[in-house]
Amino acid sequence: MTKKIVELDELKSRYESMIGFTPPKIAKRLELGMRVDPDLVTALEDWRIAALTPTALDQKTVQLMSFAILLVQTSEAAANHAKAAIKAGATLEELHASAGIAALFRGVAAFNMAGEILAGLFPETGQKTGG
Repeated sequence: MTKKIVELDELKSRYESMIGFTPPKIAKRLELGMRVDPDLVTALEDWRIAALTPTALDQKTVQLMSFAILLVQTSEAAANHAKAAIKAGATLEELHASAGIAALFRGVAAFNMAGEILAGLFPETGQKTGG
């Protein structure tokens, strides 16, 4: 079996396709990893993209789930998945509902984090849809 050589730009383009940009921390991790151990980085990135693009779920659902899971972990990466959910068509109401589910399992810390993220992504109180 021949191994496909993946370039750094291709890995970054996966993030740009999903979120709209490559987050700075991820870009640094990819750049370093591709210098040190490109096989490991490529394998991890292939696994990531496979998990985040299942045929059984649409992208909006995947991103809403990812947003909620990362809120439960109080991970700053939740903001990236909120952006990806919006790009996939999620509304403020859907993101807020996902945050409510996260709060059930993590508490107010997750809901506070969601409020901060969503207020930044939806600065106008009347905005209802992603996009």
